[in-house]
Amino acid sequence: MKIGVLAMQGAFREHIASLAALGVEGVEIRRERQLEDIDGLIIPGGESTTIGKLMVDFNLLEPIRELAAEGMPLFGTCAGMVLLARDIIGSDQPRLGLMHVSVQRNAFGRQVDSFEVDLEIPVLGEEPFHAVFIRAPYLERVEPPAESLATFMGKTVMARQGNLLATAFHPELTNDLRIHRYFLEMIK
Repeated sequence: MKIGVLAMQGAFREHIASLAALGVEGVEIRRERQLEDIDGLIIPGGESTTIGKLMVDFNLLEPIRELAAEGMPLFGTCAGMVLLARDIIGSDQPRLGLMHVSVQRNAFGRQVDSFEVDLEIPVLGEEPFHAVFIRAPYLERVEPPAESLATFMGKTVMARQGNLLATAFHPELTNDLRIHRYFLEMIK
């Protein structure tokens, strides 16, 4: 199994390290031709406007949309969640627009308001997941076929829609590999 990690900006190296810890090859994706031989794609955290613009500049938006339509699993964390959303509240920035969700960017505050919290995520089992939120978004609205998998303060912070997975937090910044493992199970 080979998983691509969009390497335009953000925490892509940390995702590759998490995949390696699970015995899976992670490859940096910067060009369209690199999408050809991967089994799934992770869109990391970072700055969603910058990543979206770079995806346009490097002609990656349409090829990634096509791969998703063909069933390739995509996993977006933080900025990746924003880029997967159909609606970004107050923004017309470039995005993939694949998930039936509305996202609020920087919803929990600025960089200084970053925090960590233990989340109940039933699809991962009973043990809480220690989540790292950095200038995090949340989902204001989740419409079928998308479904909420975890909430914090009444807001959805993890969602799935078929082959699409999104978290508002950064699982790659922890040693808990359950969310990456869950994504890999989506591929199998």
